[in-house]
Amino acid sequence: MATKPSKSAPTKGVDSRIADNKKALFNYAIEERFEAGMVLEGWEVKALREGKVQLTDGYVVIREGELFLIGCQINPLNTASTHVSPDSVRTKKLLLHRDQILRLIGKVEQKGFTLVPLNLHWKNGKVKCEMALAKGKAEHDKRDTIKEREGKREVERAMKSRSR
Repeated sequence: MATKPSKSAPTKGVDSRIADNKKALFNYAIEERFEAGMVLEGWEVKALREGKVQLTDGYVVIREGELFLIGCQINPLNTASTHVSPDSVRTKKLLLHRDQILRLIGKVEQKGFTLVPLNLHWKNGKVKCEMALAKGKAEHDKRDTIKEREGKREVERAMKSRSR
């Protein structure tokens, strides 16, 4: 008896990234990370496979004890079905355990904490959203981050030119 090829995400590996929110790491100090499932429509999954997503303007809110991802833009494919009217900035529900949500509610109510999406990735054929409990950085903290990054680049350049 022949075996069927297994269905998996079209990307390589079990845990591969779809989109990153690079601005989140620059604008926020990350305290704690969480991984949540997402409630998506069929056309959204197809668009994610093609990488048609923008996560930089997204944020997570808590409404009536549930988590929602707002501002994440998933652009529909040109080949989307005719009987579906895709909304690219639709609010998406995030799935997390009740005790984790209750803990997040307590943390977010503290001064300065917010929930920020860090990336979207495939895990065992399902789309997951990695989000973080974060505090906004002050302007001088952002300058320190830039200085550190430039210092690392200079060291790498020096090591590269020395090895030649």
